[in-house]
Amino acid sequence: MTGFLSDLVQYQGLFQMISVLGIGGTFQIGFQISSITYMSQHVKAFINETWLERYGYPLHQDNLLLLWSIIVSIFGIGGLLGSSGSRYLTAKYGKKKCLLCNNLLMIVAASIMGCSKTARSFEMILIGRFMCGLSAGLCVPLHHQYVGEISPQKIRGFATSTASFFWSLGKAIGQITGQRELLGSQALWPMLMASCGLPALVQLVTLPFFPESPPYLLMHKGDQEGCKKAIRQLWGEGHHQAEIDDIMREKATMKNIKILSVLELMKEPAFRWQLYMIVTLTATIQLCGITAVYFYTFEVLQAAGFDERMISYLTLSVGLSELVATVLCSSIIERLGRKVLLRGGYSIMCSLLAGITVTLSLQDWYFWMPYCSLCLIILFVVVFGAGPAGATVSIRSEIFQLSCRPPAFVIGAVVNWLGVFVIATTFPFIVERLKHFCFLIFMVVLFTSVIIIHLFLPETKGKSIAEITEEFNKLNFKKKHIPTISKHVTEDYAFCTRL
Repeated sequence: MTGFLSDLVQYQGLFQMISVLGIGGTFQIGFQISSITYMSQHVKAFINETWLERYGYPLHQDNLLLLWSIIVSIFGIGGLLGSSGSRYLTAKYGKKKCLLCNNLLMIVAASIMGCSKTARSFEMILIGRFMCGLSAGLCVPLHHQYVGEISPQKIRGFATSTASFFWSLGKAIGQITGQRELLGSQALWPMLMASCGLPALVQLVTLPFFPESPPYLLMHKGDQEGCKKAIRQLWGEGHHQAEIDDIMREKATMKNIKILSVLELMKEPAFRWQLYMIVTLTATIQLCGITAVYFYTFEVLQAAGFDERMISYLTLSVGLSELVATVLCSSIIERLGRKVLLRGGYSIMCSLLAGITVTLSLQDWYFWMPYCSLCLIILFVVVFGAGPAGATVSIRSEIFQLSCRPPAFVIGAVVNWLGVFVIATTFPFIVERLKHFCFLIFMVVLFTSVIIIHLFLPETKGKSIAEITEEFNKLNFKKKHIPTISKHVTEDYAFCTRL
């Protein structure tokens, strides 16, 4: 605790910037995902009323469901396009400028959606949701990269795991504000839809007071003084020679190397296994069953005989449990390591899914069985938040050098948004056909992922980017001798920071 408090004082500028990045970053994703659920009935009624006013007859139920599904899924399509352009925009304009412009896009989108009811136009909701997806698709990879590049090695795992905390926080805030007593009512749902502009406004106002990423200032702009100033503002006036040596070793290997494109990265054999791992980890996050668990929470509570009003609060408790778990992850990730959290977390989650499948199958046999299902669901969410959710974000930031980090994040983001889109479109049909046995599919995914992580993912805790790269080179070049990177750092480079 004493060490954490001393770090909090020394790196207060860093922690302040992490908060600003989180509010305008993964917080937005969590908020958008959870809040849209609480306005579904109101938006459907609004679409039907608008259609009746325009054409004199109500919209057919199938067409209404189609329009609603488009409103929900168009967010993922926008996210896919936004993440695809993040590499180019980041390399050309820098992360700070991109985020500031991105906030303006989110504010405009929020304004359009907030005025949709007054304008009697459900098309404005479609446009706004698409723009929100573009903004979210751009800001999430920027958030992950930015935090990873400004964090010192000894607290890098903690810093990068905060991305999952803000994601869970956004989800919890969306669930709270979506309650009918607050903004989830028939009269106030446009305000709930437009409230995503508030976090963007906060970041727009506060981010200009923080520096651009020090590695970007040095390697892209050649601004040595700006790099020094950014280090002092974020890390204080202490001694940071170990991190300086780390970034210098990476810089020595990257001299005269440009930022790779997505296609160039996919063709580069030196990063083949890093790509395999980021695709595996990103796909597992989407296919681990967390979506199915949240879906079945409502059904389990109904089977237990809870009142409908009480169910919304109990569902909120599940989301808050994940939020608390992400805080726990931030405190243990530097002690246990990323690989342990991923491998152990997914193994436990696989066992819990087996238990949930059994209890859901028997919930009509015993009156107390739904309560067992609820306990297992909460435990599943806690294990997910305390382990894989934060560790995956940390791994993404640690296994790639600066030359390939932007395109790698584009690939990871594309896989993530494709997973969101696929799950959103296919999951209802899977549930309809398999019911609670759909968890068996997720168990297979988790078991396969555990084996891959155990065999091929090196532990990154306490290691520099160069050391992690050497570990992956053993897989990328199994039969070739790869010379180790010299640890000598010249005095000319003693002003830089780590990635």
